[in-house]
Amino acid sequence: MKKIYLLALPLLALAAASCGNSADTGSASAAASAKETSKVTVYTATRQTVPQTETYSSTVKAWAVNNIAPQTGARIQKINVDVGSFVEAGQTLAEMDRTQLDQQKLQLANAETELGRLRQLYEEGGVSQSDFEAAELQYNVARNAVRNLEENTILRSPISGVVSARNYDRGDMYTMGQPIFTVQQITPVKLLVGVSEADYTKVQKGQTATITVDALPGRTFSGTVNRIYPTMDAASHTFNVEVKVNNADRALRPGMYAKVTLSFGDNYSVVVPDAAVVKQMGSGQRFVFTVQPDSTVRSNAVTLGRHMGTSYEILSGISEGETVAVEGASALRDGGKVQIVER
Repeated sequence: MKKIYLLALPLLALAAASCGNSADTGSASAAASAKETSKVTVYTATRQTVPQTETYSSTVKAWAVNNIAPQTGARIQKINVDVGSFVEAGQTLAEMDRTQLDQQKLQLANAETELGRLRQLYEEGGVSQSDFEAAELQYNVARNAVRNLEENTILRSPISGVVSARNYDRGDMYTMGQPIFTVQQITPVKLLVGVSEADYTKVQKGQTATITVDALPGRTFSGTVNRIYPTMDAASHTFNVEVKVNNADRALRPGMYAKVTLSFGDNYSVVVPDAAVVKQMGSGQRFVFTVQPDSTVRSNAVTLGRHMGTSYEILSGISEGETVAVEGASALRDGGKVQIVER
């Protein structure tokens, strides 16, 4: 009886171990099955009107910039404006030493008197035509010299604008280094934006643009496309577009950082939440997972359009009415099982 009892003990232990292994295997299978099913929220792809707008970074530039300086070195006798002064076209900004100008005006007066005397004699036949023409030439040369000296002695602004730089003081000797003044025309102003070559045929001269600047929060300015540059940048594949802004109140100033928005019309496209778009690791390809009737998912390579807040425009890859996975989409695999849950 002792021998039989001793033999029974190993058999009972083996049976108990077998039952335990069977229970563990069942639990592992159930856990694996539960792990394979991913929980996702879904969205039904719909078509919407998508404005085709693009925003570009730019810098406000003066419409024209003039550096004011005489042709030759001379002493500055008067300074009439300062940095920040608004000037009109033709306004006197500074005056240089007048010695040469006054001397040239005396020569012009003498040449004019001599020409008048010879003209009378020529009409009476007292001098030859060649002598009269020589005197007339001398007068014209003296007159042009006076005009040139006046332009380089009395310095006037050729444009209406603001004085953005003054590099000399009254009494300084102008040494032909820096200009005496820099005047910038800021009514209007312009902005240059680099537009992608994909939009080359969409930009038209006269097209409206919307401008905002960080320095003036809450304000929006309207501009128009004034010039389209004819060549592309080979490195960036962009071309320059010049936008003109009237800037009647002079609020925009050169150097301000700005954002320029151009509109290229509207598309009627499929739209999905941006969380539904998954980027493939190691490439730039984007995918959207659509939920099938058997609760599996299928990956669809898509072409993206505009990004609008929290949504993407889909140009190709899925159709209107398809159910797409949103939350949890980044963890899905093609053919995987999903369980749809409420948002």
